[in-house]
Amino acid sequence: MKTKFNIERQAVKSILTLFLLLIYFTGNAQLKGGHILGAMGLQSGTQTPENTLSLYVPGYFYTASCLRDANGDEALANPDLNMAITGVGASWVSNFKILGANYGATALVAFASNTIQGNNVNVNNSLAFTDTYIQPLQLGWHHKRADFVFSYQMYLPTGKFTAGASDNAGLGMFMNEFSAGTTLFFNDKKTFHFSALASYEINGKKKDTDIKTGDILSVEGGLGKTFYMMNTEKTAPKSIINAGLIYYLQYKVTSDKIPVPVIGIVEGKNDRVGGLGAEINYLHIGCMTSAGLRWIAEVNAVNRFQGNTFFVTLAHVFSLKKEQPQ
Repeated sequence: MKTKFNIERQAVKSILTLFLLLIYFTGNAQLKGGHILGAMGLQSGTQTPENTLSLYVPGYFYTASCLRDANGDEALANPDLNMAITGVGASWVSNFKILGANYGATALVAFASNTIQGNNVNVNNSLAFTDTYIQPLQLGWHHKRADFVFSYQMYLPTGKFTAGASDNAGLGMFMNEFSAGTTLFFNDKKTFHFSALASYEINGKKKDTDIKTGDILSVEGGLGKTFYMMNTEKTAPKSIINAGLIYYLQYKVTSDKIPVPVIGIVEGKNDRVGGLGAEINYLHIGCMTSAGLRWIAEVNAVNRFQGNTFFVTLAHVFSLKKEQPQ
């Protein structure tokens, strides 16, 4: 009799837990993917020069100004939600050719605070080890008036995750992503350009659940101008400035799926958002060190937060070219 009571109590507890998860995930609408909007901007369809290794430190800051419902109306004003990501990354481009393109790879070990899981405002984690970004394949083509890139990247669920917890540092799921893009140049010197990079993210099930985030399409790029700052002798550039307007778009292509006993599979309405902003980058050629700043104000959000994105990047580029003997 006691055993039967314990079994019934455990069943009630399980149903209650699933019910709470249902409230957490569907009540807060959409689930977030791993793609960080704002990480790409000007010349997003261009690979860095061959035979280089770049070490970089990113700084991502997102502040939500409001939460929009499925109709695009303001559901919550001033949610007081700010997310930050930083870390250390490395990007390598070789002179090895595949289908006429240079092969490259990238990795980022990152830390995040107030990791946004969806439309939930109950988020409160201090800076902690989050999901790891690895790009094992990047191909880059360079032509007179256009560059092209294709890549595959994955997000490893290395950050702490428990379904329903407010202090999660990661998203608790393995994510695959494929990207393709181009940068178009409007003059022979390649100083006036427009770019677009499309990324399609396919998400796995969240840890210890059958909850699955829908597939996500992101498009990022910009319209910009490159300026060469010459040395005093006017014989060679000493630095390069790249500045212009940038944008991003993100749309959930397939619905989130949340299995619930009796009810079955619950699917929410797909979310989307757009963003417009500006970017400026500075490269000092002598020491091959660069700094960049992006700012994007989000517009037309549906079923998700709307706010402002800031992205700061510091990088140093090492040349891997072998010096020619004298």
